[in-house]
Amino acid sequence: MIVHSRVNGSRHVFDELIDFGIRIKGVNYIVDVRAFSQLEMMSLLQVLGEKRMIGHRLINETLMIFRYGGRVSKLGFDTAVAQYLVHPEVGKYPIRGLGIEVADRVLPADDEFYGKGRKKVAWADMEKPKRGDYLAQCLVIIDAAVAALETRLNEESLMELYETIELPLVRILAKMEMRGVAVDEAYLKTLGDQFKIKIAELEERIYKLSEGDFNLNSPKQLGVVLFETLGLPVIKKTKTGYSTNAEVLDKLADAHPIIPLILEYRKLTKLNSTYVEGLTTAIHKGRIHSHFTQTIASTGRLSSIEPNIQNIPVKTEEGRELRRVFVASEGMQLVDADYSQIELRVLAHISGDENLIRAYNEKLDIHTQTAAEVFHLEQDEVTPLMRSRAKAVNFGIVYGISDYGLARDLKISNKEAKAYIEGYLEHYPGVAKYMKDVVVEGKEKGYVETLFNRKRWLPDLNASNFMLRSFAERTAMNTPIQGTAADVIKIAMIRVDEALEKEGLKTQLILQVHDELILDAPANEIDRVTDLLKEAMEEAVSLSIPMDVDLKVGGNWYETK
Repeated sequence: MIVHSRVNGSRHVFDELIDFGIRIKGVNYIVDVRAFSQLEMMSLLQVLGEKRMIGHRLINETLMIFRYGGRVSKLGFDTAVAQYLVHPEVGKYPIRGLGIEVADRVLPADDEFYGKGRKKVAWADMEKPKRGDYLAQCLVIIDAAVAALETRLNEESLMELYETIELPLVRILAKMEMRGVAVDEAYLKTLGDQFKIKIAELEERIYKLSEGDFNLNSPKQLGVVLFETLGLPVIKKTKTGYSTNAEVLDKLADAHPIIPLILEYRKLTKLNSTYVEGLTTAIHKGRIHSHFTQTIASTGRLSSIEPNIQNIPVKTEEGRELRRVFVASEGMQLVDADYSQIELRVLAHISGDENLIRAYNEKLDIHTQTAAEVFHLEQDEVTPLMRSRAKAVNFGIVYGISDYGLARDLKISNKEAKAYIEGYLEHYPGVAKYMKDVVVEGKEKGYVETLFNRKRWLPDLNASNFMLRSFAERTAMNTPIQGTAADVIKIAMIRVDEALEKEGLKTQLILQVHDELILDAPANEIDRVTDLLKEAMEEAVSLSIPMDVDLKVGGNWYETK
């Protein structure tokens, strides 16, 4: 059964469903939802949920079925998800592109179909025959695409990844979005008020130091104040004037007391506009229903949009305070399960480095261990600063960090950064070999892959341009690590969801943020859920070293960290 739906709005779980297209044995049926009663639509969508659905972005149809009280037992085929696995670098997979690629059908472009400017017409206001014809074409495209995409998945050895990880995840992501997460609206407003007071105070201090008012949000005006009025050294110029980006201001941090104030001002204004105001507009009846998509990041990582919860900053106290906004539902607690150093553990397994594997198997503090080796000290002689720098090297290596990049992050000389990296690679020769081998292999094959055969094509590995080639090489080193970590967390989500359903628990998975899962759990289920989480996550994959999961419980997200 081929399905495709259209809603009145952008892309939200609570947008009004307008039309529903169904294709059965080559015959198209177009359902105008507004012509049926709520009860009739409930009956139809509940029946659909019991069938083997095939569609393009089935998360949308799954959400609609959930909204009407139905259940979705098993999905058939999702052409958007399949496209993503075959072409992970594209990032967007509109049905129009699918038609051109595999069905030899060209849907009209959005501007052509909807119009633009004042002549633009919303889907709901369009003539019914035009809507029906468009949906019918979509159904035909999806129908024609399945066989072609199945062939590609098999040819690229991606079918197992698709069937066991990506497709089952669609239903789980829909459940997470439908449930949403409760928010403390009063605290969010309080936080916004506090930010505004601090921002106003910073503005006053900045204007006093600059000897006059100006538009702080104008890079051009700020450049004139810093480099002409105050006479600070010019670091970089652009076509429109002086550069005042973060890198420039960081280099000027000690040159004048106004610089730290400007950096603080920028930090707080971004927190207020992007997160306080952004989260406020996203609240629906006391909850936020972020959309988790699996077809954006070429590494395989999930992305969170409308709003982006995964990008909430954690390195500053003000950023961490935002986590207090996300709270457990009434009578429940949040359970947070976080993989410990998952990417470093994956690196240890993939590289086969004996020293790294031994450190994890003996449960050593990997950052202290690295510092001791790099600085040639006993572990009890390692200072907090040394450990902090070793931590930066450990995680930087995963991303193919350069001498320059490490020097910039740690604010040390390139020579010192180079010595740190060389010391690391000398102690972990298996990692050094992996970094060389994966680039060579990538150049030969044209792609690199994760432990679960997720591929990322890197044609620039053979580019003549040094910058393009260097970036591709760093990507080649990182992708198998970050991609495998992404695969593992997805497997864990599937295992956790299956266990919750099997035991009939009321606990629900509500958020996924990088390496952590967050669940909303009744008090009487917490002990069982923590055991279930630990088992499901630590046994999600079998590596040469043990996986480790940190578990915490709290009334809000901040309390679980």
